[in-house]
Amino acid sequence: MRRRRLAPLLAVSVTATLAPALASSTAIAAPAATPSTASSTAAKGALDRYVQQKPQWKRCEADTPAEFECATIKAPLDYRAPGGKRIDLAISRIKSTAPDKRHGVLLSNPGGPGGEGLYMPLVMREELPKSAQQKYDLIGFDPRGVGKSSPVSCGLKPEEEDWLRPYKEKTFDKDVAWAHDVANKCREKAGDRLPHITTRNTARDMDLLRAVLGEKKLSYVGISYGTYLGAVYTQLFPDRADRFVLDSAVDPARAWRGMIQWWAKGAEPAFDRWTEWAAERSEKYDLGDTPKEVDRTLWDLVAQANEKPIEVEGKPTTGDDIRSGMRAAVFTPKEATEAVVELKKAAAGESAAKKLAAFTGAKGTRAGAAAAAEVPSDNMTSSFWAVVCGDNSAAWSRDPESYRQDAIEDKGRYPLYGDFASSIKPCAFWDESVEPATKVNNKAGSLVVQNEWDPQTPLPSGQALHADLKGSKMVTVLGGEGHGVYPNGNACTDGTVNDYLLTGELPAKDVTCKATADSNAKARKNQKRDVLPGFPLPERAPDRF
Repeated sequence: MRRRRLAPLLAVSVTATLAPALASSTAIAAPAATPSTASSTAAKGALDRYVQQKPQWKRCEADTPAEFECATIKAPLDYRAPGGKRIDLAISRIKSTAPDKRHGVLLSNPGGPGGEGLYMPLVMREELPKSAQQKYDLIGFDPRGVGKSSPVSCGLKPEEEDWLRPYKEKTFDKDVAWAHDVANKCREKAGDRLPHITTRNTARDMDLLRAVLGEKKLSYVGISYGTYLGAVYTQLFPDRADRFVLDSAVDPARAWRGMIQWWAKGAEPAFDRWTEWAAERSEKYDLGDTPKEVDRTLWDLVAQANEKPIEVEGKPTTGDDIRSGMRAAVFTPKEATEAVVELKKAAAGESAAKKLAAFTGAKGTRAGAAAAAEVPSDNMTSSFWAVVCGDNSAAWSRDPESYRQDAIEDKGRYPLYGDFASSIKPCAFWDESVEPATKVNNKAGSLVVQNEWDPQTPLPSGQALHADLKGSKMVTVLGGEGHGVYPNGNACTDGTVNDYLLTGELPAKDVTCKATADSNAKARKNQKRDVLPGFPLPERAPDRF
């Protein structure tokens, strides 16, 4: 799929709440200058006013549970100038079911960048054990620029949101023009806000939310991109991180071009595993008696579709569509095998079963007409580029020809997806980042949870974050398939995470769990669920983290 989610505090000074964020930003913005006493006092006063906000909680929507409450608070657009422009932050909560047992607040993020998190308390209530629901107020929020938090738009047309493009010599100049146009549109329509829609500022928003809620510390569950957001928070505010669960992790050193390229590199061992799996079951599936024969079957279908697109569910499917779809599919060998069997039928002119969504680009839609009307249609993509380009502009070459060369070389190295991942992106024409990328290297406690076979954040990515977070422990699910681990019904995995959330005690050493057929099935079901009945839910799409 190539394209288409205070009373005690008032006695604490600003220095102990948000001033570290302000200080680091100011130092980066003007390293040779020292803020005057007057300007420091003004900044302190501005931040104090943000901290003193009192959310006006009310039922989120008429058809949502009464206990699911929403509010809006203000945050500085630019933390270096907190007295300047402000943005809205949409927040939500479900209060602890046992106030006498309450430990604090548990914030969550579903991934992205660009994923809406306002409805996450409903998801967490569904997934957490009752004992954990007693321990925490469940807190959700739409990150800045996303959903109901002052959403950004670049005014992109649907075809302009199609961003994972295969390299072709004859279309490369058009792809460069597309990338240039997207960057220009974003600059023209939202250029005053885009530089400040970054992971570092979203982490500062999290700390502002902690302060507004009157909490000394913050607990957190972050999935995919949410692991990077959580890691950046621990770097900026290590003393305020309480119990942090980082599920399906991003390698901070590869944010963000390197993480996109890892989609290609990580797919190759999964592809080899798939060919072996299918060959072992050749009598049933008839894709080939050896891994080499299975490999040939797939690439013959790609060549056929490149010559003449294969009609799949009424849609023409090209070889590039097949490659793109198989990139994620091979991480679950059974589903990939069944899909290729049906693709073979379609290529032969036979009627195929409904196993081909990966190749046709089918995907879920955002639920709720009212919610959709409030948010620009390109908001997920616009906010995605704001973060992916703005977090670390140094990771993106300014020379279009370098992307051509990388795409050609990586298609050779990683034939399934290398050119998709490495070809030109709008970040090549983005403005320079306001701040450098965050180097994650701290001792804050956290629990990294990772499947062995994850199509979005491969196992080495989780291992890299674990190495950067010196105080972390890691749960590795051997044989675990899919993106997003917790909860998966596996007593080893779920038990380790639940114990940490309930007690705050990390395991004494790293934990290795073994996946079961049931736990893999539940993980895949969680990943594919587009909506919680009646409510918008951030989708975990194959072109996002």
